[in-house]
Amino acid sequence: MSGLDDLYQELILDHSKRPHGKGLLGAEEDPHTAQSHQRNPICGDEITLRAHVTTDGGEDRIAEVSWDGSGCSISQASASMLTELVVGHSRVEAGELIGGFREALRSRGALELDEDVYGDAAALTGVSRYVARVKCAMLAWVALEDALRRA
Repeated sequence: MSGLDDLYQELILDHSKRPHGKGLLGAEEDPHTAQSHQRNPICGDEITLRAHVTTDGGEDRIAEVSWDGSGCSISQASASMLTELVVGHSRVEAGELIGGFREALRSRGALELDEDVYGDAAALTGVSRYVARVKCAMLAWVALEDALRRA
């Protein structure tokens, strides 16, 4: 295993043990807040994600993302990394991040996530080589995509 793989594994474990954004915040009934619950029926991972969107200068921006869930270290770390990454981004930017993440994870190792764009979430690049784990890593990202459609 390379030094980079070791670092990435450490980042995943750190985020799963000390997750960012865990604990649902805000009121679900708020018209600027949307929630999505996603479950991976194969392994039982579950994520409930809540996104609060505000309008800033005529553009919708993600003001806050919180989540709760249970599952493997990959799903929990991915939710933590996502939360840290998308706050402050517009809906369009978030959609582009989700699309790029999905493309890299479906590439079976052919594409790598850019650390400058994805931050700690780039550590999940290696998951793409393990098809059974891709859904674990995607769970929170699918929940955000769904929540943004609802907000």
